[in-house]
Amino acid sequence: HAMAAGGGGQVIVPRNFVLLEELEKGEKGVGDGSVSYGLASGDDMTLTTWNGMIVGPHGSPLEGRILSLVVICGENYPDKAPQVRFASRVNLSYVDQNNGAVEARGVPVLQNWNRSYNLERLLQELRREMTSSTNRRNPQPPDGTMY
Repeated sequence: HAMAAGGGGQVIVPRNFVLLEELEKGEKGVGDGSVSYGLASGDDMTLTTWNGMIVGPHGSPLEGRILSLVVICGENYPDKAPQVRFASRVNLSYVDQNNGAVEARGVPVLQNWNRSYNLERLLQELRREMTSSTNRRNPQPPDGTMY
């Protein structure tokens, strides 16, 4: 494989290699099973549209719920953060209540995105934010409702 070298001799891995690695990792299953992800469509050659899943964290109003998300890794991923939208209806400070879009400014991992981050970290951080004092008090819509 030819790799493009960036400044300072750092190897810049092309977008598709990064995403293929994520795909492989996602298929094996990540961490403790509290988050997972995979391509929305197995024949998406551009590796753009991903489905994510977060199990609502213990001690939050979303505890035990299976929450679905759609993650769009644009052509500048991983240099630019992906776009994230909840498909499951949630009442969280960082989610637009009209369409489920995650607002980057409300989530440090998106606001301060860098190319070493990945989908697993993104989902873990979104999950962690669900237990913040702001979000822990929010009443939640009925389980299973979608945007």
